[in-house]
Amino acid sequence: MTTFTTSNSLAIPPFIYGTAWKKEATARLVQAAVAAGFRAIDTANQPVHYNEPAVGAALRALSQQGVTRKTLFLQTKFTPVDGHDHRIPYDASADLTTQVSQSFERSLMHLGTEYVDSYLLHGPYSRRGLGPEDWEVWAALEGIYQSGRAKMIGISNVSAGQLAQLCERAAVKPMVVQNRCYAVVGWDHDVRAVCRAQGIVYEGFSLLTANQDIVDHPAIVAMAKRLGTGPLPVIFRFAQQIGILPLTGTTSEQHMKEDLQVERLELTQDEVKAVERIGV
Repeated sequence: MTTFTTSNSLAIPPFIYGTAWKKEATARLVQAAVAAGFRAIDTANQPVHYNEPAVGAALRALSQQGVTRKTLFLQTKFTPVDGHDHRIPYDASADLTTQVSQSFERSLMHLGTEYVDSYLLHGPYSRRGLGPEDWEVWAALEGIYQSGRAKMIGISNVSAGQLAQLCERAAVKPMVVQNRCYAVVGWDHDVRAVCRAQGIVYEGFSLLTANQDIVDHPAIVAMAKRLGTGPLPVIFRFAQQIGILPLTGTTSEQHMKEDLQVERLELTQDEVKAVERIGV
């Protein structure tokens, strides 16, 4: 079984269901994902792209069906002001520490929980390096982690240089990174290298949508044929085999079930190397 364990010795399920862009279908799809077997749910307190309250509604419905909070891995995010439309879920005029606190408390309220398993900064404020805003927000995340209300903290949409800088200077190093993962840059090779060196779990999103030409590549199709499956499971299993914890946002209940079966597949080392080279 594929395992993903953080530097603070916490396990994360090997596949995450992502709830971005689900809008009014969010609650129904979260319930379907859990029914299919997903035990890790990713969301964010960012109304322009996520419906976090609907995730909470799904969790309440699931609890009535016997799915307890402790059996689920919940991950949400603090999104800086520039990542929002007019629906900013905190006081944008407040200092950054207060913004993080307000957003986090609202996430707990939305999700109906006293803690989250993972809390991420949705993206750095700076394009290059890390600026004062990034350090203030990270210190606020460290405080939430030290309070026990987030079992791990991390960052999304980050470059290798930014991540290395954060690991070097932070009092609490990130345990999780979540990035859009492009084959054309070696499946985010440089960021993953920092993650390996620092014991950080790397979560990859848009594995399919960001790499559609790769999904359709003849070599991938041939691997799928050998394994008796389709190209999409090949990409997900490849990701797991090289240490990427995949997210899927499928709205198909059939695909949800198929996604969770990818651990039964096994690419050869030559096939893994071939996928790594495709698109680079």
